[in-house]
Amino acid sequence: MRLWLLRHGEAQPQAASDAERALTARGRDEVTQVAVQLQARPLTMILVSPYVRAQQTAALVVEALAFGGPVQTVPWLTPESDPREVLRRLDRYESGELLLVSHQPLVGALAGLMIHGHRQQPLAMHTASLAELDGDLLAAGTMSLLALVHPRHG
Repeated sequence: MRLWLLRHGEAQPQAASDAERALTARGRDEVTQVAVQLQARPLTMILVSPYVRAQQTAALVVEALAFGGPVQTVPWLTPESDPREVLRRLDRYESGELLLVSHQPLVGALAGLMIHGHRQQPLAMHTASLAELDGDLLAAGTMSLLALVHPRHG
């Protein structure tokens, strides 16, 4: 099973609520840079946080890849979601290559849990960072980190 974790691009610092913060121009550029890492990958599905910045990030990835597969918004990929709950929910998805578009601290904690088996070593995920994990099972401590890509700035 290949699991890709993508943190949304840079977002506006202020909005009516955290969920409504939109990507900045720099954030859109960051996502476009990182999306090339997913080209030619056989993604089976994209799961996305309902927050605006994550939705915009996923839309940019879909456009960059000309992805025609399912894109599903799920309420359990928000910043404060519990990584163990995310693991339980991922259990129902088929094997293949799955992309999650979410937020910190969730993506870092989820990656740390899947790689190390605990949450004490979260993965450093900057805006638009993309982590590639692989393993036979989506469970704590069973995945290997194959790559961690950060967008370049400047």
